Amino acid sequence: MTKRIPRLGIGGPVGSGKSMLIEKIVPVLAAKGYCISIISNDVISKEDADRMRKNLATERGLMPENLVIGIATGGCPHTAIREDPSINISVIEEMEEKHQEIDMIIIESGGDNITTTFSPSLADYTIYIIDVAGGDKYPRKGGLGIESCDLLVINKIDLAPNVGADLKVMQNDAVKIRKEKPHVFVNCKDNTGIDNVSEHIIRDLLFDSIPKIHEIKNPKES
Repeated sequence: MTKRIPRLGIGGPVGSGKSMLIEKIVPVLAAKGYCISIISNDVISKEDADRMRKNLATERGLMPENLVIGIATGGCPHTAIREDPSINISVIEEMEEKHQEIDMIIIESGGDNITTTFSPSLADYTIYIIDVAGGDKYPRKGGLGIESCDLLVINKIDLAPNVGADLKVMQNDAVKIRKEKPHVFVNCKDNTGIDNVSEHIIRDLLFDSIPKIHEIKNPKES
């Protein structure tokens, strides 16, 4: 029997940093000995998959090139991860049959809105990513993606002063909206918060025991 490989779903609006987040966490996981596969969904092109294959496989050798797969869904982005995830499940089943060495499959959704969620038959653990450039109202607007994901990532915190976003407001609203569910502030440009995101994945999806990475303080929290 083939093993069921743990599946991580990553969703978020267009431009929020989904692909960049993947490009940052894969090296951390690879350094710890994990073998990762990536399935990148987009409506028309496979541009994100091509870029990740180049950056992670071809140039850095962090994974075999054939473990990065692009899917052009040809329709509404959330359909292929929620209403009818069969195209993704078919690819995953093939990967599980051919590549038993894989420890985790990352499924990237095409850019969509705050209602994006993954079918439980597709993803075992989900990350929803938003960015500060959208304003500090984002967390309190809620939406299924923000409210129901296992881990909320708030990206591009370096842009807060430029767009008049108050990170403390975002922090308080995230706690209020998500109750006990975790969130992490991230800046993919300088790797702020990337170790924290990786730790959540290792502990909560892969169920591996690792030394506790020092908790990164939330911005403006003293």
